Formats: sequence, structure tokens, C-alpha cells
Amino acid sequence: MEDTLHTLSPANASSASFDYPLCPTAATLFFLPTIYILLFFTALPGNLLSLWVFLRCISTMSPTHVYLSHLSISNLLLSITTPFLAAYYARGPVWTLRGVLCQLVLHGITPVLHINIYISLMILTWVALSRFAALIQNTHASRPSAFTTLLPHGFFTRLTKVSFANAVCVTVWVVSVCGIVPGTVYYSVHEAMSHDHEKGGCEKVCYSPAVELGGSVSGTLSAMVISIFFVFYLLVLLSYMMVLRHIRRSRRDAHIITSKSLLSRVLRNIVVIQVVLSVCLLPYHIFKPIFISLAHDQLELAPSPGNDTCSSCHPLSIFVELKNCLFLLAALRASTDPVMYFVLDRTFRCQTLRLLRCNESIAKRRQIFWTTKESTNQKVERLGEENVVTATAELSQSVL
Repeated sequence: MEDTLHTLSPANASSASFDYPLCPTAATLFFLPTIYILLFFTALPGNLLSLWVFLRCISTMSPTHVYLSHLSISNLLLSITTPFLAAYYARGPVWTLRGVLCQLVLHGITPVLHINIYISLMILTWVALSRFAALIQNTHASRPSAFTTLLPHGFFTRLTKVSFANAVCVTVWVVSVCGIVPGTVYYSVHEAMSHDHEKGGCEKVCYSPAVELGGSVSGTLSAMVISIFFVFYLLVLLSYMMVLRHIRRSRRDAHIITSKSLLSRVLRNIVVIQVVLSVCLLPYHIFKPIFISLAHDQLELAPSPGNDTCSSCHPLSIFVELKNCLFLLAALRASTDPVMYFVLDRTFRCQTLRLLRCNESIAKRRQIFWTTKESTNQKVERLGEENVVTATAELSQSVL
């Protein structure tokens, strides 16, 4: 690689680096499309069922139900984008950069993906913090926790109100849209399309370094968003550690008025959220800064004169595929979140089981109805045949 690359001036470095095409392997052409299609068929019905339970089956909504219902809406939007992502990875290497489908992915799918990922991050973090706040308010010793003295008393009162939960969710949506859309618009309009007007070189396709690597501005914005992710991640981790500390205090201090079921439930909820963030979102946000650094270093290199760049692969092709696989892991959360709701909320669990049992009983009743109807028809047919035989015998006797 070093033999075929040399350093260029900053003005020409970006253009020269993008002259190399990406060389997708079976991971991009087959694995990612297949998993995204499976994600669509699991996430869409799962989140539709969750929304139905939250909005139609639960009569009295709690703040937690409001948070999880907004999370379901976010996941539903995310699941709708997955067929387009499957098509992009399967056909992106042959789509033209200015084609309709490529433009749809750049200007429509990309913002929706990132908006919903960070909406889920903020909502899950807030659920963990609100559960912890409710715990330290309702289970305390003769000496209250420092958090109850630092936070205003009205804050704990607002945590129990549905109107406050709706206001928090609206704020999350507004912050996510206003924070993500400008960066994605700049990326899709300026950075991804900046090399389309260049003459010569390789054919400008959708799955290309310009689209997958972006530029310096989107890289800087991504670094800021990654920093925000780690702040939220550490907040959830801190709440987990404080719950463990609170449980240890409850065992030592005889004055603590506490409920073991409440402590275990809050701890379980925070652990589930921490696991979801760690498994689905953490790997992508650990690798993304490394990828941004590699892409920035690559902008300083260019193909040597006379080298056929169209027949060579971009040096970061394998890293692009690794980034996309880790992003798939982040998107898989849309399928796992309905299971998380089942674990986090007892009311949702009971209503879901009741709904499934109701559907099962309806199916059984329909089966019994059709079985009864079929047996009745068979009896009628047998009686009809017997009557025909009897009538024939009587007619024969009368003729004789």
C-alpha cells in the first residue's frame, strides 16, 4: 500500500483518496442485506404489537409507558428503513450516485437512522435515571441520600406525572432532529456529492468512499455525537453503581424502609438497559472514532501517477465493512427492544400475555366452530345417504 501511495497537498488529497473504489465482499453483498430483511420482519410486528399494547390495552398510562411508547415509535421508523438499507448494500455498488434510490438513501434513510438511534439512547438513559430517582426517593434511611438534597423536591413530583414524561419525549425528539439533521444534510449534499462533478476517473457509484467515509465536517460532528453517547452511557453506569450502593446500605442500616422487590426491580431495569447499550451501541461507538481517524489519515494519501485506481481497492474497504456490521448491531436494537419492554414493565408483560392468550382462545374457538360445523355437515350427509337408501328400498318393495 505504501509503495503505491504518496503524500499530496491538502487541496488535492481528498479528491485523490476517493479515486479508489470500495470493494465489497460477501459480508456487504449478502450478509448485511439478509440480516436487514430479517430485522424488518421481526422489528416491524414486534414494535406494532408494543404500540398496540401501550396505546390500546393499558388503560392508565404511567410515565414509563410514555417513554417506552415513544421508543416503540422510534423503532418502528427505524424498522421501515431496513429494506432500503438491504437494497443499498446489495445493489449500492452498481447504483449511480445521482440515481433516485441512492439519493433516497442519502437524503432520507441516513437522517432517519441516526435520529432514531440517538432518540433511543436518550430515552433509555432517562428511563434508567428516573427509575433510580424514584428509588432513592421512596427507599431511604434516617439520613437521606445526597441526591435527594441536591435535586429540587419538585423534580421528584414531576417524575410521576404523565405530562412531564410527554414533555421529556417531545424535547428528546426536537433535540435529536435539530442536532442530527443539519449534519446529515451537509454530509449528503456537500460531502457525499462533492466528487460527482469530477471528470474522468472511476464511475461514480452509490457505495463509494465519498458516501461511506464522508468528510472532515461530518467526522467532527460524529466525534461530538460519540462524546455525548459516552456521557449518557456513563450516566447509566453511574446509576447502576449507585443502586448497588443503595442496596448495600439497605442491608446494613436497620432504619431503611425498603422493599426488596422494588430494589430488585429497579436494579434489573437498569441492568437490562446497560446490557442493551453495551451490546448494541457501545461497539459501534468505540470503533467509530478509530474509523474517523483512519479516514482522516487516508485523506492525506493519493494514488501515484499512472496507477490504475479503478482496478484497485480502497485501503479502507475492510474497515468500511466492519463499521457497517457494527452499525447493524446498533440497528438490531429495534428487534430486541420489545423483549426489553417485556422484562422492564410488569403491566406491559401482563397485557401482552393477555392479548396473546385472547388471540389464542379466539383461534381455538374458531377451530372448534369449524370442526363442529364440519362434523354437522358430515352427519347431515350421512343422514341424507341413509334416507336415500331407505327410500330406495321402500320403492323396490312397493314395485315388487
